[in-house]
Amino acid sequence: MYKNLQSYIAELEAAGELVRISADVSSELEIAEITDRESKSEGGGRALLFTRTDKPFPVITNLFGSRSRMARALGCNDLRELPARIESLVAAVTSPKDSLGDKMAVLPLLGDVAKWFPVRRKGRGECQQVVHLGDEARLSMLPALKCWPADGGRFITLPLVHTVHPERGVRNVGMYRMQIFDDHTAGLHWHRHKTGAHHYAGWKARGERMPIAVALGGDPAYTYSATAPLPDGIDEYLLAGFLRGRAVRMVKCLTNDLYVPADCDFIIEGYVDTTEPLTVEGPFGDHTGFYSLTDLYPRLHITAITHRKDAVWPATIVGIPPQEDAYISEATERIFLAPIRLLMQPEIRDMWLPIAGVSHNLALLEVDCSYAGQGAKVASSMWGAGQMMFNKLMILTSSEVGSVRDMELLSALVRGADLSRAVIRSRGVLDVLDHATPEIGVGGKFALDLTTTTPDAGGEFENEYERWSVEVCYHEIGKKLDVEQLVATTDRKYIVVVEPSASGLSSEELLWFVAGNVEADRDIILQNNHLVIDGRSKQACAEGMPSRWPNPVTSSRATIDLVDSRWGEYGLGEFIASPSLHYLSLCGGEGAER
Repeated sequence: MYKNLQSYIAELEAAGELVRISADVSSELEIAEITDRESKSEGGGRALLFTRTDKPFPVITNLFGSRSRMARALGCNDLRELPARIESLVAAVTSPKDSLGDKMAVLPLLGDVAKWFPVRRKGRGECQQVVHLGDEARLSMLPALKCWPADGGRFITLPLVHTVHPERGVRNVGMYRMQIFDDHTAGLHWHRHKTGAHHYAGWKARGERMPIAVALGGDPAYTYSATAPLPDGIDEYLLAGFLRGRAVRMVKCLTNDLYVPADCDFIIEGYVDTTEPLTVEGPFGDHTGFYSLTDLYPRLHITAITHRKDAVWPATIVGIPPQEDAYISEATERIFLAPIRLLMQPEIRDMWLPIAGVSHNLALLEVDCSYAGQGAKVASSMWGAGQMMFNKLMILTSSEVGSVRDMELLSALVRGADLSRAVIRSRGVLDVLDHATPEIGVGGKFALDLTTTTPDAGGEFENEYERWSVEVCYHEIGKKLDVEQLVATTDRKYIVVVEPSASGLSSEELLWFVAGNVEADRDIILQNNHLVIDGRSKQACAEGMPSRWPNPVTSSRATIDLVDSRWGEYGLGEFIASPSLHYLSLCGGEGAER
């Protein structure tokens, strides 16, 4: 694996996976617009190293933005290698041991496991080569990006936020975006379901300051591990040690007792005063492709900033998919399939989180079925399992008929579904970023159980929508739907309703737009073996609707024109038009809200 971020950058450059941009660029909007164009190019584009920014440090973006870079970051040639490693490890430890020889054979393996645990070192690490304390620790010196025009300010987008539980002393490393408020304070955007929020509640109950350490950079395995859906109490640096094949070296912070990886590029130290009121944070152009709107979150007070002498600032941008986070999500899908099968749902053969589903909106599961009702059992179980509790829409198929990733098979199953039997509904926890629900973080869940469905043979299809038996209808926002009339006017099984401004979207883009805008209880209607899906933007504050409705995330005309005019200076090769031009018509004004 990698000694540090610099060694990873060197490998990417040698492999032709990275471009250095030596033109002067601004961390406010310009870097994000350039990155958005590159990340949406074929295969995810290249990593971008901006060597001359408006701050004292270079910036790197799109670090994980391709399958090959994601695999390199995790120390393998192909992400499919990782589930096999995990299954082999768990099987070796948990299988019956009938003889002394069998038991002794496990000892070397346990010795390898011991090498993955993080280790503390005395003295300072490379991350503390340059030290800024007290008033000298100014957030304004960092090249944090303002990514989108309606963002509330500059955001730290790849922070590894270290917290500990005040009583149990258990560490958590989470990736919670941070909005810079001023030189010495920033917002910590941890959702109510996240471990950071649980730790905060513990410190608040004691009325004490909560120590915080934020790391950026270092071995890319650290960044991935901070995003991983690990159970509470499992150290993220144990996962990083497993991926690296060696322990993470930790050093103590200078102004609190937390430990951080010695080889990171930046460390931001501070505390949250839990007696202070929460502060307004946002808006922020989020990975859902829509703005997450303002809400109340804790304020971090900065006590120190340290960094390497050759520090590089890692940043990501998120927005309308595909973006870099799609490849991180794909890695999670591969890595955590093995634990799900071994420890929770052994009948799951495959799990697919399509890019357009932005991780939590849509999941497809292939199930090894052996009894009636097994599809419904799996759906119910997954909706209560870890971060799968955030899933909103699910499709289940049987492994007996083939792979859930086979589009011809999947479309034939969707066409052949008896909706009166296949539909499963539930209600429960949803992601806080789901903007379609009247109550934040709670809403309807919907599944199609196709595990007993006979595929429809079909025939020749004129277009993609006909192949899926989908009729797309266009109705103005706020117009009441006549469901009976919609069903009577088509022989298609699925009727998707969107506003006229969405008429230019591809089938993949339409899936993103509709899945984001649907509240399953309110907007998916079963009528005479047809499903009517209202995927339109909704009128905020109307009956049964949220009080606010966000716009899709797009760049501004001014930023688009700037990057167009400077494209030749960046050295990126053939001109790439702004992806935002395709989505501007979906917006109801220029702000974060419609």
